[in-house]
Amino acid sequence: MTKQVLLGQLSDVDIRRLRVFKSVTEAGGISAAELELNIGRSTISTHIKDLEIRLGVTLCRRGRSGFSLTEEGHHVYKATMRLLGSLDEFRAEISDVHNRLTGQINIALFDKIASNPDAHLDRAFKSFDKLAPEVSLSIYIEYLNEIERGVIEGRLQVGVIPGHRTSPSITYNKLFDEKVFLYCGKEHPLFEADNKNITKKDILACKYAGLGYHSPNMEVGRKLAMDRSVTVYDQEAIVHLLLSGCYIGYLPDHYAKSLVEEGLIRAIGTEEFNYKCEFFAIHRSSPKPSRLVQTFLDCLTQAHQS
Repeated sequence: MTKQVLLGQLSDVDIRRLRVFKSVTEAGGISAAELELNIGRSTISTHIKDLEIRLGVTLCRRGRSGFSLTEEGHHVYKATMRLLGSLDEFRAEISDVHNRLTGQINIALFDKIASNPDAHLDRAFKSFDKLAPEVSLSIYIEYLNEIERGVIEGRLQVGVIPGHRTSPSITYNKLFDEKVFLYCGKEHPLFEADNKNITKKDILACKYAGLGYHSPNMEVGRKLAMDRSVTVYDQEAIVHLLLSGCYIGYLPDHYAKSLVEEGLIRAIGTEEFNYKCEFFAIHRSSPKPSRLVQTFLDCLTQAHQS
């Protein structure tokens, strides 16, 4: 579809179609979205087709080869998240008038923090559920940069991320810390070496697996002149590379703990090759958070005060 279409005013039907499109995108296909939407595949397909006609673009490819968004589909999905987020904020503000906490909050978390004994998101969710049992939560696990972008654009109301740089468009509230050490696997040449005998030169000569997006991991690697041999985008990938015995890489100590106890990996260069990572709850600085979002932020802060 290439013809230019003037969208004009959005109707309730358009909003409905956009919600269907959002659900299909997040489910990964029309069939997978049936249960979420509680409507049949043919009806979902009709909604998507009508939305494509309305917008004048092809949003997704669907068929035997599977489901995937087009480039235009990615843009429309992000715009849809912003629009629906704004509508949810409006509903929350109207609920404030009636002193009720209702609506929707989109939250994104950085991965691999559940095992951190200093992370008490479970307490925050429990407290919030007591205060706002009617509120619907959507929780995503995203890359750090994607969480920041989503908060700034309004697609996400709250994010939990490691601190690495600040943006004037974001407000940061400190939650907890994380200790990160450099590890090697049991098949690695340094695994059996005495830590006192491992030099910085020895470590820098090893193949290093580091994260490929701006993060504390990237900043520390650059500061210590560590040249990435392999670029990864998730700490799970670092674990697989460590277990190969060919690479070294950073992991949070709480995430690595079980592997260390099993004798599969060990920390090396602990005097210099380590860092502390601070985690923050973030939200968009402007406009001011709704009472609903502020209540959730307060629950996060109170859960981590101790």
